[in-house]
Amino acid sequence: MSESAPRTLAEQLRGWSDAELARLLTERPDLAVPAPQDTAQLASRAGTRASVLRALDQLTTLELTVLDAVLCCGTAGSVGRVRDLVNAEPGSVTSALDRLRALALVWGGDDELRSLSVVPDALGPVSGLGPGAEQLLGGYGPARVADVARSLGLAPTGDRQADVAAVAAHLSDAGAVRRHLDQVGEQARAVVEHLDREGRDGSVASTDPPARDGDMPPVGRLLARGLLVARDRTHVAVPREVGIAVRRGRTTRDPVDAVPPPATAERDAALVDRAAAGAAFELVRHVELLLEHWGTAPPAGLRTGGLGVRDLKAAAELLHVEARVAALHVELAAAAGLVAVGQTDALDAAWLPTDAFDVWSGGSVADRWVRLALAWLETPRLVGMVGGRQNGKPVNALAPDLERPWLPETRRAALEQLAALPEGEVLASGTGVPSLVARLRWLRPRRPAARAEAVVWALEEAAVVGVLALGGLAGHGRALLGAEDPAHAAAAALEPLLPDPVDHMLLQADLTAVAPGPLAHDLAHHLATMADIESRGGATVYRFTERSLRRAFDAGWSAGEVHDFLAASSRTPVPQPLVYLVDDVARTFGTIRAGAAESFLRSDDETALAELVHHPKAASLRLRRIAPTVVVSDVPIDVLLPRLRELGAAPVVEAPDGTVRLARRDVHRARSPRSRTQPAEPLVPQTPLDTRAAARFAARVAATVTAVRAGDRAARSRPDEGGPGVRRTTPTSALATLRDAVEARASVWIGYVDNHGSTVERVVDPVKVEGGWLTAYDHRSEEVRSFAVHRITGVTALTS
Repeated sequence: MSESAPRTLAEQLRGWSDAELARLLTERPDLAVPAPQDTAQLASRAGTRASVLRALDQLTTLELTVLDAVLCCGTAGSVGRVRDLVNAEPGSVTSALDRLRALALVWGGDDELRSLSVVPDALGPVSGLGPGAEQLLGGYGPARVADVARSLGLAPTGDRQADVAAVAAHLSDAGAVRRHLDQVGEQARAVVEHLDREGRDGSVASTDPPARDGDMPPVGRLLARGLLVARDRTHVAVPREVGIAVRRGRTTRDPVDAVPPPATAERDAALVDRAAAGAAFELVRHVELLLEHWGTAPPAGLRTGGLGVRDLKAAAELLHVEARVAALHVELAAAAGLVAVGQTDALDAAWLPTDAFDVWSGGSVADRWVRLALAWLETPRLVGMVGGRQNGKPVNALAPDLERPWLPETRRAALEQLAALPEGEVLASGTGVPSLVARLRWLRPRRPAARAEAVVWALEEAAVVGVLALGGLAGHGRALLGAEDPAHAAAAALEPLLPDPVDHMLLQADLTAVAPGPLAHDLAHHLATMADIESRGGATVYRFTERSLRRAFDAGWSAGEVHDFLAASSRTPVPQPLVYLVDDVARTFGTIRAGAAESFLRSDDETALAELVHHPKAASLRLRRIAPTVVVSDVPIDVLLPRLRELGAAPVVEAPDGTVRLARRDVHRARSPRSRTQPAEPLVPQTPLDTRAAARFAARVAATVTAVRAGDRAARSRPDEGGPGVRRTTPTSALATLRDAVEARASVWIGYVDNHGSTVERVVDPVKVEGGWLTAYDHRSEEVRSFAVHRITGVTALTS
């Protein structure tokens, strides 16, 4: 960074190297969308409230405290003064200042540090210090300001502004404040310390000026010396300068550079990997079982979106897990694209497996797990809320209002902290999770209040997914976070830990079959078709019943095929009771037939029906004669009737009661689809897992830096129109000049279209530019006014 003192942020940015500009655009990517024309426009964007809020959300507790200290220094801030104010090691403060400068939140030389004008409002309370004495005393009249000055031993000048500045400067001396606190007594000092420790205003009976004769109460003595300042008739505040003195010259009582350490315990890494691999295998098996069940018995989709409570409970009973865990399985399947809303003959909206599920089912267990784990890492859905209530209503799984944009980053940050632990160390039981929450709160203190609970949920979900086990991150979980090709690396790390599939079962005389391990995919699928799972565990027990065997026959199996499958798949002889059961079910299967027909034709003329059935052009109608006078078809009647008329027949429609009904076609209309444009590819990679997106992002940043440099060269070569008055400018350059003036506290000459349509010229001192309005001190009217930015025709900076 340059050590010279620039007049504006734009001037400082022009002196930065390409690497420094690239770092700014990388850490604040919103500044590069779209690419700024030059450095002035880049500085203008950096000072907008929305961009500053995004940048503040990236800061740690130390960096926020250092930024707060820069604000406490006012316009006379220096690196040395900031180091004195922050309760941290000087090296830590210097590093934090370097980051704030790199983010363009702080600019200026080492002896004249400045923050962006919108930072005080956007930052909010950090250390709990109140406003400065100069701001608080601004509500006092001249006489009361003079009384406060005399109480501090200062000579009033009669100029209210000068007296306010003198009092504020006196209170900036921590030694002087401590002397005054010693003089007001222990009770008054205790009042100041209590209000400062609470970080809020105090309530009093009255804040009227205290009488000078007689004994004054503690609050009165504090008000008289300006150690407390009245906000209104019943509330008092501790000036920031007094609070710093009470805290022994620091903005905080406790050190802010001490990162909370995680509470850890020792655990064998191999044990963690094996336990996590077991959870990963269970996750894949449960998702496959759930979606295969939904393929034949799909749950209905709610009208408002989501999955019904009863359907979620049924899924939990099917998987033998809690409802919250079942909700996680459902959400992961949807996030991975394995389930979506579709239609069935009975339901207009049902949750059905997608085509991708069939492809996914044919992959290896490791590959299938990787797809689910990556979907969990990237999903913004807060699954932990399922089962609770939001806005007085129950929260359903797959409901559309569970997205939280900050959740993937929070989830990844928690796992990265676990990945940073030394090998053989895991989170301690009981204290590990709270310590991790405290550490993340220090790293990102401005994150939403729900972040702490979300971290706990993320760790619980990680254990179910198989990324985490026994408080530690598994090897395949580390591969998901840090590998260049996470899918391949995680699958390779998980594969050796998974049990080998078993290609046989053990049939028993009580009509059960025992699977002594995870079955091969085809064997498990066929066995689940003809038997019901009775118990799960290290060995799964299947039971054969009349109902389960009938399910196999419905699927197309014959009795001979069932016998052959049982004999080939069992390491034990097929028990005679099972042979008899298969034969008995096969003997009664199909004695009564049922079918479905969309339409029928009935006629007393058997010859006419016979001609229709054998007509060479009627093959597509799929007519089938089930009685001499009755023909059925699976073609809908609204399609069948015109086709029959084309064949020369003249059918009429028969009502359910047998009467003839003449009907005309209903006129249907579809809702006009809304036009949708393809969203532009975002500049920022959506997830660090995509290395190609990261490479494209770096290339775009470099191209943006090149464009900014070219814009600066063009601005320097532009002819100077000079002369008195205001020259017309573009809206972009006008905003940039106005924001530069706000930061530099300089005057500008503006052209403005008033309410009568006339263009007038004004000399103003800009205060802030926000929401399409310029707030500035107008030299002509001698008051602060608001100007609509779209009415400003030109801006020219005034040279001193």
